[in-house]
Amino acid sequence: MEPPNSTRAAGTDEHTVADIRPGIDITDTSLYVDGIPHALFARLRAESPVWWNPQAPGVGGFDDSGFWVVSTNELVRQVSRDGATFSSWENTATTRYADHCPREHIDAGRAILLNMDAPEHTALRAIVSRGFTPRAIATLRAVLAARARGIVERALASGAGNFVEQVATELPLQAIADIIGVPQAERRRIFDWSTTMTGRDDPEVTGDPLEAIGQVFAYAMGLAAERRDHPADDIVTTLVRAQDDSGALTDAEFGSFLVLLMVAGSETTRDALAHGLLAFQDNPAQWELYRRERPTTTVDEIVRWATPVMSFQRTATRDVELGGQAVRRGDRVVMLYASANFDAAAFTDPQTFDIARSPNPHVGFGGTGPHFCLGHNLARMEVELIFDALADLVPDITVTGPVVRAPSGWLHGLKSVPAEYPACPVAH
Repeated sequence: MEPPNSTRAAGTDEHTVADIRPGIDITDTSLYVDGIPHALFARLRAESPVWWNPQAPGVGGFDDSGFWVVSTNELVRQVSRDGATFSSWENTATTRYADHCPREHIDAGRAILLNMDAPEHTALRAIVSRGFTPRAIATLRAVLAARARGIVERALASGAGNFVEQVATELPLQAIADIIGVPQAERRRIFDWSTTMTGRDDPEVTGDPLEAIGQVFAYAMGLAAERRDHPADDIVTTLVRAQDDSGALTDAEFGSFLVLLMVAGSETTRDALAHGLLAFQDNPAQWELYRRERPTTTVDEIVRWATPVMSFQRTATRDVELGGQAVRRGDRVVMLYASANFDAAAFTDPQTFDIARSPNPHVGFGGTGPHFCLGHNLARMEVELIFDALADLVPDITVTGPVVRAPSGWLHGLKSVPAEYPACPVAH
């Protein structure tokens, strides 16, 4: 794998403390045009770990004056753990909507597991988690390993192309299609729905997010009814037939979970894979180490480095002191994962990509607490299987041109990573 000129974290910038002022908005897409602004976030951690980010009423969809930004690893974990004090339901977990977005559009998101609080969140998570236990995910390994090799073999046969489309997108899509019962020939529907739901800031994405959510719900209701009548040996049957004190998982609850699964299970894993390739490209010694030894710590370092979700928010349910700062009831609090994952107080030399890093207290799966990512076992497996297939079949994969970033103030997405897939030389 031929290295570019950098071995440090992508997105390192030249912001100074003067930039921590009104006018900087950590949910604004313009802040991330060159990647994560690491120097600015380091200033936040050092000088104002709980920092007030002002916003004019209506900006980002919220009719308040701004929000608190929590930037250290320790404080992000503190907020993540305390679901009673920091609510996902009040203003949802999404940090920014369209400017002057109708409040009912924001409130509609409360039906999704990501945006629920206890006790509703606890009860629903207990049901859906049955389909994502380590044992349930392990049953998918052989099928997904074969799919991963097939994906890489097709990329190799093409010789070159966009790694995001050819490789990074494919395994998450195929896995979700298997899980929810979408025929593989129709898996592009998942990609289109997911891209529309998350692509509000991308001018190339023209669909309506609410319409896409409605289409997912309609599909889910039909799928749930079909599985109840004709159960199959799959995760979707486990979910729709699961029982709790109030009965079966409803069609609406199932639809809400599918919305979350398509975004969290497709978009974020795709981005972890794409950023992982860039990290290996920039650090050839790490790629050689992976090819030789396949350290089990690799996936966590890729997720830390990529931080596919850069931030989520909570809302304070009571007056509370956070990092020495008085936070009032009703204040929004944004957990800046893209900062917490590069906090020198939590990581030795955080700007270095080190696949042997241990311990690795990253918050790439949302930190600890009630909203820790349900699909982390599946995501870990997919990342591992793709890089295993690349190491086996295309060890000299090379990034050949500049990447194209997806414009977003909360997702660390890549739309294009041009790559060549040289055939592995045959030994004589």
